[in-house]
Amino acid sequence: MHAGKITTLFLDIGGVLLTNGCYRQARLNAIKSFNLDAEEINERHHLTFDTYEVGKISLKEYLTRVIFYEKRKFSYDDFTSFMFSQSMQLPHMLEHIQELKNKYKLKITAVSNEGRELTEYRIKEFKLYEIFDAFVASSFVHFRKPDVDIYKIALDVSQVKPENVLYLDDRHMFVEVAESIGINGIHHIDFIKTKNELSKYGFSLNV
Repeated sequence: MHAGKITTLFLDIGGVLLTNGCYRQARLNAIKSFNLDAEEINERHHLTFDTYEVGKISLKEYLTRVIFYEKRKFSYDDFTSFMFSQSMQLPHMLEHIQELKNKYKLKITAVSNEGRELTEYRIKEFKLYEIFDAFVASSFVHFRKPDVDIYKIALDVSQVKPENVLYLDDRHMFVEVAESIGINGIHHIDFIKTKNELSKYGFSLNV
């Protein structure tokens, strides 16, 4: 199945362990809840979100460009509280990965496209520091997937060779890019499929 022994997991966070942070559904929920102009907000989001996600601007600067470019009836704190509340665990994944880590003594590194403030909130709120040994977030390292450099940084930070890594992401293209430099990959679709794929690499709790 793989060229070398897997010692390390690279995991995306949004879409694998937790709901996606600032992506489409969360944005639609915010537009509805705060009665915003969907077309205007979506255009502004698409024009500036990459800059935020790669760590070049703060969340406050992003929201000033996208939401608070005009006077609102709600506050910045109201909006950010709503944003953060959209983060929820996806079924079973956190617990399963934690159990695999404990059983197989795996090193686990986050490789995610996410803004700094949201990443820091999610690390604390969901105690991700108990699962991950390192966080290679786009806003921390100033590269974002599918830039191959973010995977190279994750390899350096984790001090591991590509053939010893198994990477899970819900974006198929991101998995393909990682595979192009020798990293083993699983395209995460749902818990059952990923659980079965992990078992093919020898990572099973049914022993």
